[in-house]
Amino acid sequence: MTGSDNADPITSPTGRRLRGAVVQTLGRAVLSGEYPPGDVLPGEIVFAESLGVSRGAYREAVQVLIAKGLVESRPKSGTRVLPRSRWNMLDPDVLAWAFAGTPDMRLLRSLFELRSVIEPFAARLAAERRDRNDLRVMEAALAVMHRETLATEAGQEADRKFHEAILAASQNDAMVALSSSIAAGVEWTTRFKQRDRALLRDPLPDHQNVFDAIAAGNPDGAADSMALLVKLALDDTWFGMGAMVNR
Repeated sequence: MTGSDNADPITSPTGRRLRGAVVQTLGRAVLSGEYPPGDVLPGEIVFAESLGVSRGAYREAVQVLIAKGLVESRPKSGTRVLPRSRWNMLDPDVLAWAFAGTPDMRLLRSLFELRSVIEPFAARLAAERRDRNDLRVMEAALAVMHRETLATEAGQEADRKFHEAILAASQNDAMVALSSSIAAGVEWTTRFKQRDRALLRDPLPDHQNVFDAIAAGNPDGAADSMALLVKLALDDTWFGMGAMVNR
């Protein structure tokens, strides 16, 4: 037998991809409401067979969901979906699973409310504390966004890096700890609002205004520009959902 014939399916690249696929399937099922809070997931034998995977792969996937606060598993009572209040909604994977379908209005509103609280103050601090490297990272991200546009994956990734760079430039450890969550929220809402129609307007000038204020060391201007950017992004999202009149 060759080395590949002897590969352990649990630790091999194929095994890792399989576990990831099982986690995504279960995570999306919970976030979509297929298994609402209080529901008990089918037993591991039934579920593993329905997914065509080993029981070990299924158990590992459940452990991931437990770590993210989506489910709990107890002997004899099975794996139960926890109340939404226990879910780690800021986990980038959980956000991805939520946006795999149509996220509910409560989640969208919550994300933008969080952004409206965190990002303007982060931009204010960034204008006061940024260094040359911070500005280089932001400027490079802006250049990609202008070149690729936010309609492309490359542009969306650059948008994510731009917002992460601002949080990093705040030099506030608590804000930096939220950077991956904030950036994931930015990325997924940007993708979501373009699913069915093109963006209503070009949001790149809003980003440029934030950068210009930070680069100029203008805290008030940076905070005001970021607050406007988040507000307009929310308006764009409602438009993308066809929900502008129902806010």
